[in-house]
Amino acid sequence: MSASLPTGVQHEISSGEWRAVVTEVGAALRVLQRGGRDVVAGFAPEDRVVGCRGQQLLPWPNRIRDGRYEFDGVTHQLALTEPHRHNAIHGLANWQPWRTVEHGESHLTQRIVVHPQLGWPGTVEATITHRLDADGLTVEVTATNTGPRDIPFGYAAHPYLTVGEDTVDDVSVLLPADTYLEVDERLLPVRLSAVDGRPEDLRDGAQLGQRVLDTAFTDLHRDDDGRWRIVLRRGEREAVMWAGPEFGWAQLFTGEKRRDIALAVEPMTCGPDAFNDGPTSEGRLVLAPGDVFTGTWGITGR
Repeated sequence: MSASLPTGVQHEISSGEWRAVVTEVGAALRVLQRGGRDVVAGFAPEDRVVGCRGQQLLPWPNRIRDGRYEFDGVTHQLALTEPHRHNAIHGLANWQPWRTVEHGESHLTQRIVVHPQLGWPGTVEATITHRLDADGLTVEVTATNTGPRDIPFGYAAHPYLTVGEDTVDDVSVLLPADTYLEVDERLLPVRLSAVDGRPEDLRDGAQLGQRVLDTAFTDLHRDDDGRWRIVLRRGEREAVMWAGPEFGWAQLFTGEKRRDIALAVEPMTCGPDAFNDGPTSEGRLVLAPGDVFTGTWGITGR
């Protein structure tokens, strides 16, 4: 019997020039290529995920301060999964297996149920479909409150995009956001501020250079189709993350001590610590019993 891979079963899909591999554990986007060139900086099948690379993050993305929040008059305490900063980070589904519902040549649908547990009061059933066509990758996520009580909810994905760079310093980034979230040393919200005149202003498609970002952005400009688009460029290479109107936030992560880990571009429904009152709490969703959240994002490039 062969040994199991760290991320479980590897599901491959393809369409024309496009190829992707999605893992069983975390429903992680491990590979996305066009014409044999990487558009996503993934990882080898025998590797364990580092930096949440490619994972799906729910029922909250990013951080919750001290792992504690109050909802419906009850204080909940989550496990501190980012212990060095005393935070709970990136939800409850990214290290769990997602069951395959349907696997076709160009699409894959997976499902997970997150049951009540330490710090989490409800039941949420989520499905995710990765689909390839001539335009690239489209991802549709649904989350249904299948329990008897209201629950807070947020979702994000954590892919790392690449345009063939050696370091992120060489990448030019067009990020159409007017506002960024100032954070403290624990990367928790302090205030929302305008990007004007700041290193966080990437509305003109500037080269990253020495910018260090682990930063959430909001007030994103949208195109006529209702989607915002973040564009990475280097020479003739281009990678584009887009997201629908359900996603009011995006996070960029450049790395700090290492600049060769590619650029994480994360579509988020809410900002950090959205379960608590503060500058990001308006982005928190509340799903009543039977409510369904649906969101769509995708990646294209050349």
